[in-house]
Amino acid sequence: MMDLSRRELALLRVLATRGGRKKSGCCRCEGLRAVRELLHFYPERVQFIAVSSKAAGEFPADDPRLRLVPDGVFEEISGTVNSQGVIAVAQVPAEKTGEVEGDFVLALDQLGDPGNFGTIARSLRASGQKELWYTKGSIDPWGDKAVRSGMGVQFGLNLRRFDTLGSLAECGLAKGMKNVFIADPHQGENCFTCGDLFDRSIIVIGGEPNGVMGAYPDARRVIIPMPGNYESINAAQAATVLLFEAVRRKTV
Repeated sequence: MMDLSRRELALLRVLATRGGRKKSGCCRCEGLRAVRELLHFYPERVQFIAVSSKAAGEFPADDPRLRLVPDGVFEEISGTVNSQGVIAVAQVPAEKTGEVEGDFVLALDQLGDPGNFGTIARSLRASGQKELWYTKGSIDPWGDKAVRSGMGVQFGLNLRRFDTLGSLAECGLAKGMKNVFIADPHQGENCFTCGDLFDRSIIVIGGEPNGVMGAYPDARRVIIPMPGNYESINAAQAATVLLFEAVRRKTV
């Protein structure tokens, strides 16, 4: 196992910033489970893996990508309070520009919570869909917390970023999407009975606490019925309900 070089240490530090990720084209993936998922599904993306002494035994000692980091240095560069002692540096996939894959597009409008983003990304993948689009003002999908929350699942999704909800919708419609639906906690068509909700549509989820902030004049509103008369559920819960309603319709 090789020691971490000065160049690699400098890269680990700069990848903690959005500007550093954009300039280098790489991101960090921290935590044993997240790194194992990354190595299992996307090993070709991994450039090197920094490990402290407590995590060194979790990986084959002859793996040429392993880099040993002194414990004190690792604690300095770690993005977590109680580090598990492993950070992988991986190449970020190029943004997808081709045709839409799957039945519909899930879009995030100014969703800023990395935990919600990660849950939504995992639910999207679990439901069999791949298109996850987002607007400016949303969380960086390649930030430390977003990658850790998503367990690296975003490496296998079709991520596309847009300046506005309007430009996102126009791109989708140009690629064959038929409708734009905005998830609304207060009013709209029932998501369980709206017949064309998943028929080549764009479904937009907003961030908390304000919901969808962008505007698109031809968008239709869709609501998740809540008999308990509660104000709203969080963005990740709403997305998961909608995604698995699409699964239910395919399997009944």
